Amino acid sequence: MTGTGPVGVGVIGAGMISDTYLENLGSFPDIRVIAIGDLDTARAAAQATRHGVPHAGAPEDVLAHPEVEIVVNLTIPAAHAAVSAAAIAAGKHVWSEKPIGIDRESARALLAAADAAGLRVGVAPDTILGPGLQTARRAVLRGDIGVPLSAHTTMQYIGPDIFHPNPEFLFARGAGPLFDMGPYYVSALVSIFGPVDRVMALGSQSRASREIRVGERAGTAFPVEVPTHVQALTRFEGGAAADSVFSFDAVLARSGVIEINGTEGALIVPDPNTFGGEVRVGRSVGGGAEPSWETVAPVGVEAGRGLGVLDMARAIRSGGAHIATGRLGYHVLDTLVAIDESVQTGAAVAVASTVDALPLVPEDRDPRQATL
Repeated sequence: MTGTGPVGVGVIGAGMISDTYLENLGSFPDIRVIAIGDLDTARAAAQATRHGVPHAGAPEDVLAHPEVEIVVNLTIPAAHAAVSAAAIAAGKHVWSEKPIGIDRESARALLAAADAAGLRVGVAPDTILGPGLQTARRAVLRGDIGVPLSAHTTMQYIGPDIFHPNPEFLFARGAGPLFDMGPYYVSALVSIFGPVDRVMALGSQSRASREIRVGERAGTAFPVEVPTHVQALTRFEGGAAADSVFSFDAVLARSGVIEINGTEGALIVPDPNTFGGEVRVGRSVGGGAEPSWETVAPVGVEAGRGLGVLDMARAIRSGGAHIATGRLGYHVLDTLVAIDESVQTGAAVAVASTVDALPLVPEDRDPRQATL
């Protein structure tokens, strides 16, 4: 056991996603948000004022604060590994937004440094801890659809340049629909089917540049560095398969789709970018082609982004294991990089890493209960 009482958290990165994190972390009694840092210190100060965080400054101020035990890394993907490594070097545990990094080498080095220092790494998405996906996992483990055989996922819309005032990083190396949204879907599939064995994929880029649509910089053009449409086939170690679409090129928006077929039925899984949602099981009736659907009662208390930070904080105090580990984050990254490599080469790519089966969240766990 390490320390007592609520766990001190410092946030690095005061961009759009920080609002959600700061609001939710501030509602968990077992967490105490102490500091927020950003390269733009004025933006960090504004977020600190808005969310009642006592200290604000540059990223190094967060790393140096003696009461910060966990650094929550909300920087852009290209900076994730370096910022997380700096936190480990400063003696802090790390929770990183997805992905853990944009290449295998830096992510492996980060995990090795954390292991050597006896520190923890956790990686988003923590939506896998929410009642939606937890209820779906329980349905599969109960045998509600028999043996799960295959999955279909879709995440497609016209792209984040229509709503984000600074969207360039979402079209840069380490982002695009595959690395930006893929972690939600791949993490959900791995939590249900287990680790990935190999992948095949095709991809395309509709335009070499895009234009910012909103905010003060509306009308500004910027380059696109990555495929903006990817279709992937995934084979899991257990033998199941999945087909997936990740696209910023679709006028017809269709996102949050995860459909699983089993030997005895089908399962509709909620949007993996959310923490709740409806879980439905369909079974054949009288040999008919169309299944009869029923809604599965949700299990657990719904919260939001930051749930994985809380899970890790409680595990730090208890000495137990947290669920959304750096090992899971690395396996998801390894899978995404393999998909990208398959897009580039046209060949199947093996996924070398693996990950243990994820434990379930206890049914009675309440994020807003003081336990420390």
